[in-house]
This record gives sequence, structure tokens and C-alpha cells, in this order.
Amino acid sequence: MKRAALFLILWLLGSPVYATEIPSRIEINYHVITDIGEGEISEVMEIRHTGDHYRYSINSVAQATGMYKLIEPNRIVRHSEGFITEQGLQPTRAYEKRGKKIPSLAVFDWADHSITLNHMGHEITTKLPYGTLDRLSLSYNFMFATLPKKHVERYVTNGHDVQLSRFTITEEILDTRLGAIKTIVLTRQEEQGSKLKRKLWLALNNHMLPVRIVSVEENGREIEKIVSGINIRYKPEQ
Repeated sequence: MKRAALFLILWLLGSPVYATEIPSRIEINYHVITDIGEGEISEVMEIRHTGDHYRYSINSVAQATGMYKLIEPNRIVRHSEGFITEQGLQPTRAYEKRGKKIPSLAVFDWADHSITLNHMGHEITTKLPYGTLDRLSLSYNFMFATLPKKHVERYVTNGHDVQLSRFTITEEILDTRLGAIKTIVLTRQEEQGSKLKRKLWLALNNHMLPVRIVSVEENGREIEKIVSGINIRYKPEQ
């Protein structure tokens, strides 16, 4: 098993995405723009070696700013945790909590090929397709998984069901507060007439980190988050 862990390290460092060491902690701040106000998101990803495995955890906290905070004082907290594999991230647990509402929870049972979803107090267990991600782990998955040239497919859970998402792949230079960033752009292909939308910009020369995300949610609200700061650590704190 130690050899398997060593192989993973060599494989990651040999990938063209990894011109440096594997980060142990990544902190990303985003400026958020919606159709009714602005906000900010702070996300932290930690990578650690436990036993024969490499584990990850991602925490995301979103909150309104300015006058919008008077209208929407509640925070949105998201979390994803699991393992790092040769195919990318393999979540074992993910949740989302909006203010005082009951959180949505997804528990991944890879041995049984099943996923248990608890949304608004209603629990179901259904089939877990190979490679399924939650929405938060999807944003960071391609730090560890090679992207094809033209399109990619992934099963993704939004907390109350699992759907196959198909993305086209393009390239774009993105202007940000941090300067111009060369990005790989993933655009989800929606069914005709659908109001949903999701588009991700991944930093090509910085670990494929998500530096911009644009989405239209089920309630019709359009949300854009764009990077305002990145801090990367390559060695765990002593």
C-alpha cells in the first residue's frame, strides 16, 4: 500500500499540471455578483496524507456584503471531503447549509455503489455512478484528473439527485484582479429550453484552480463568482 501512495505522488508530480509540489492548503477568495446584490466567498482546500491514502477537504463560506447583507444576512456553508485517486477526487461526504435551514447531505458509499441523499428532511438512497462528484468537488477535481481536449462528462449531485453533466472544453484569457489568467473553460450543455447554466474557468498554469464560475440556479437567480485572491501553501504547518 505504501508503494501505491508513492505511485500517486510520482503520478501527480509527473502531470503537466504540476510544475511545482502538490499544495497542502489552498485558500481562494471570490467576489460574487448576483442580480440582487453582491457578496464574497472564502474557500479552503486541504490535502493530507493519512495512512496509505491522500485525503482532501474543501470548505466554502458565502455571505452577502454591503446593503445586500441587510436583506440576506445568512451564510451559505458548503463542505466536501474524501479521497484523491488517479481519476480525480472521490468524495465520501458533502453538505450544504443555508442559514438556519436543514442542511442537504450526501453520503457516498463506494463499496456498495450507492449514495444517500438527505434534502429538506427527505432521505433517499440511490445508485452511485462511477466518478460521481458533488458540486464543490467538481470545481477542484481537475487538479488531479486530466481533461480531454473537446468535452468531458461527469455525474454530479446537487444534494437531492444525481445527474449526468456534459461539458464542452475551450480556452480563454480571463481578466481578473490578479491579472490576466490563461484558463480552460468548461461549459455545461443544457437541454433545450432549460434555464439552468453552469460555466467554470480553470487556471491552466496554476493547478487548474477554479478562478471564475457563472451559474443560473433552479430559482432563476444568476450568480457570478470571480477570484479576488489566492494563497497556496506547499508544506503542512508544523
